[in-house]
Amino acid sequence: MDASSLSGGFVDHAVQSAAAFRALLQAMARPGLIFSVKGAEPPAPLSIAAGVAVLTLCDADTMIYLAPSVDNDDVRAWIAFHTGAPFASSQEADFAVGNWDELLKIRDFSSGNDEYPDQSATLICALPALGSGNSRLTGPGIKEEHWLDLPVGGDEMRRVDLYPCGRDLILTAGDKLAALPRTVRLEAC
Repeated sequence: MDASSLSGGFVDHAVQSAAAFRALLQAMARPGLIFSVKGAEPPAPLSIAAGVAVLTLCDADTMIYLAPSVDNDDVRAWIAFHTGAPFASSQEADFAVGNWDELLKIRDFSSGNDEYPDQSATLICALPALGSGNSRLTGPGIKEEHWLDLPVGGDEMRRVDLYPCGRDLILTAGDKLAALPRTVRLEAC
């Protein structure tokens, strides 16, 4: 393990992790709204927001799948040092990190089951940018509608056909994040 994997985590862990957790909760509770986060400086190619999500949500009891675009020795060492989370195959993962296109292609992430729908994987999807755009979001946590610029495949990736099972997405770009939970209706316009 080199010295770079020891840096880039939360400096003031209690304060920064609480602020990050609040931002992630707000993003899940208010789907489609974009939040800025800070505190993590992960190795490339992870964005700040993806690093914050990993530091906040992952620990020694959560399994992480790294897609090829983010799977390198520096990222693995950084995650291992700061979270203690073990790495896993896509079938076993509690969390998956990667680009939208590559996570969309993987069909075997857990979607939970009827008894435990909460045992599904959460996908931390990197996008080139986050902004208002072509996809209309409605449903719980949204007063009327929110709009996000999303690639095709959001419903397929979340497996909304299995509701209440399915997957939740955390969308990241730079220091920005938004959430697309399985409960939200998505309509491309």
